[in-house]
Amino acid sequence: MNISLTMRNSHAAVSPFTQAKPVANRLCAVRRQSPARLATIVAQGAATSTPETQTLYTELAAVLDDYKRVPPSMKQEISMEVSGLCQKLQSAGALPKWGTAAEDLASRRSIQLGELRMVGIKSPEAISKVSVRNDAAFLFSVVATTSISAVILGQLPGDWGFFSSYLCGGISFVVLGIGSVNPGILQFAIDFFSQVFPDYKQRVLRHEAAHFLTAYLLGVPVAGYSLIVGKEHTDLAEAALQRRLIEKQLEDKEVDTLSVIAMAGATAEAMYYEEVMGQNQDMFDLQRIMNRSGTKLGNPQQQNQTRWACYQAATLLRKFTKEYEVLQECMKRNDTVEKCIQAIENC
Repeated sequence: MNISLTMRNSHAAVSPFTQAKPVANRLCAVRRQSPARLATIVAQGAATSTPETQTLYTELAAVLDDYKRVPPSMKQEISMEVSGLCQKLQSAGALPKWGTAAEDLASRRSIQLGELRMVGIKSPEAISKVSVRNDAAFLFSVVATTSISAVILGQLPGDWGFFSSYLCGGISFVVLGIGSVNPGILQFAIDFFSQVFPDYKQRVLRHEAAHFLTAYLLGVPVAGYSLIVGKEHTDLAEAALQRRLIEKQLEDKEVDTLSVIAMAGATAEAMYYEEVMGQNQDMFDLQRIMNRSGTKLGNPQQQNQTRWACYQAATLLRKFTKEYEVLQECMKRNDTVEKCIQAIENC
């Protein structure tokens, strides 16, 4: 489970004044490919059903559709259009909740573990503790299955029993070898196997919905999401932040905003479960953000920034509980981003 900032075509500086028109021209052919989908968006604009907002929602649907389908080299430029349309919808009164938490985001301060429990986090220590539940269950299943199979196959007559049991018993070593050479393959297998746990899909849903909602409330446009096993992510479309993230020029306010979004998924898990499973990618994203801060953060400051981000994320999720639950229902149905946005606004 990860939060993804689009960082393609990083060598070209993006200007909102000079790039918008060429992008629009290049996307005309793409947008003509999905007229049926764009026609349905009018019915979805229940928040404020004026002709202006219906048109803007239609444009937003088109741009988000483009974002999914165009090559990576164009994604950063399209993100500017997504942000611009969200701002227009907000000005038209259709998105009053978008960015509403950005102005109220508290300044950095020292946060203790006890304060994290006060905002609903069951076990703050679990956020930084890597869980081995899924890994251990997968490896135990592989070893147990192959061992039992090897014993059974060993009963075959003659050389068949010897070679078949030997080969079957060696599968465990092959799995461990693959994990040491290419951990990504083994991790995908572990993620797929993890579906046997009843809470797996609900964890993924809560995790990604938390990223989505906090980003939306903090004014960072969401371009897409996925709950597919091995591809869980939330895409953020914010060209200005992306450019400064690449150039290592993030201001303190930007670091704070992205930190809260990055840790929202793990925080959401910690608010409902004693053990957190999906914090690895969140912690990686947070570390990358802090490394690109214009103000150098030492180890104590980074540790406090992590606690502060979890505290703020938990505060937002508690304050907007109804929106959070509604968003989960939308994402469970695999609704489009614009439909998820409208569901948030209609709460």
